[in-house]
Amino acid sequence: MRPQGSPKELERRRHRAIELLGQGYQPVDVARMVGVDRRSVRRWKASYHKTGEKGIHAKPASGRPTKLDQRDLRKLEKALLKGSKAAGFPTDLWTCPRVTQLILALFGVRYHVDHIGRLLHALGWSPQKPERRAVERDEEGIKHWVKVEWPRIKKKHPG
Repeated sequence: MRPQGSPKELERRRHRAIELLGQGYQPVDVARMVGVDRRSVRRWKASYHKTGEKGIHAKPASGRPTKLDQRDLRKLEKALLKGSKAAGFPTDLWTCPRVTQLILALFGVRYHVDHIGRLLHALGWSPQKPERRAVERDEEGIKHWVKVEWPRIKKKHPG
């Protein structure tokens, strides 16, 4: 599994580990300091000794490039922040199918609904569940019932 962080951040972590090893720290201690497994530190150390700086350089992430560039993602996030009503939907709840429709409308790019969650997560968004409450709910009436009626009913009940 690929660790979290950009390739440059991961490279900085590897450089820090090599630096700490050079200061005499043990791989186990270095692993704890940089937040990785000790085997990773040993692998980085071996690669560094074998090929030098080149051995711990950042490698680009593999996989298909995203369909939206950084500018498009910023534009998408601005549209999401305006709310789904502003995008023409009846409620202010973003769902993956709605985000798919928004992306198609804004950029002419088709995304499968199953990949929208990953895209939103990369933007720092997390799934939220709306509170299920009746529109007619009377908060004041509920407070009154809990404070007055419930204790009265509870006292009457033997046992």
